[in-house]
Amino acid sequence: MASPDQHPEDEIADPDKEVGVLVGKLTGSGELEAAERRKLLGRLTRALSAGAARARKTGAGRGRWLADVFLNIAPRIPIRDLATLSAHHHGLTGEELADDLVRTAMKGTMTVGAIGGAVAAAEFAAPPLLLSAPAQLVAETIVVAAIEVKLLAELHEVYGVRVEGTGSQRAVAFTAAWARQRGIDPLAPASVTLALGAATKTALRNRLMRVLGRHLTTFGPFLTGAVAGGTLNRLATKKLGAAIRDDLRIQSPPPDDRPKLTP
Repeated sequence: MASPDQHPEDEIADPDKEVGVLVGKLTGSGELEAAERRKLLGRLTRALSAGAARARKTGAGRGRWLADVFLNIAPRIPIRDLATLSAHHHGLTGEELADDLVRTAMKGTMTVGAIGGAVAAAEFAAPPLLLSAPAQLVAETIVVAAIEVKLLAELHEVYGVRVEGTGSQRAVAFTAAWARQRGIDPLAPASVTLALGAATKTALRNRLMRVLGRHLTTFGPFLTGAVAGGTLNRLATKKLGAAIRDDLRIQSPPPDDRPKLTP
């Protein structure tokens, strides 16, 4: 942890490591002030810019680089267990807890989209700053994806669908599920053991590029960037939450909603 008199930008010298730390902060359970969120997104944009520059030198395509970045930071996304989730959401359980998780994630992606959309619209109107906009939108894409992976993973906790493995293995499995926009079936070995296969990497790359493409629609002079960015993200997160919950209900209803046996 940085000392109180240490400048935030000096906290981590390694840009690759910094990306993971910043995404962890931006997806944490605590509320962030708008100014702090904007500051962290700015730092993330700079760190990603450095990584993108190195990727261009190696000839890596943006989609492949973006997928590699996300797989590296996925294990740092903070996933809470059921007890912690209930405590953080005022004792809610079952469907009510799932509702609250989806609302919180929608608020998070909407806020990130509003910040990114506002920056994109402003930079479109200021040609000298045009080149910095794509990095800002890449940062937005990474954070929105991380919030949604966190939502997906925590919905599995609520519905009692346990995914076994190490922290890194589970992070990859949840990332693969997000790429497919589906819940995980622990009884299907391919859901977890083949999570890092070529098909999954392709699906992740395509999903991230679709999210990036959605954010690029806020990049123009005829859209109110903040409103467009926030609305598009909110609707996409709501749709994801509904799809995952439908999958998980089939496997296991939330613990407090299961029928109780009478003696």
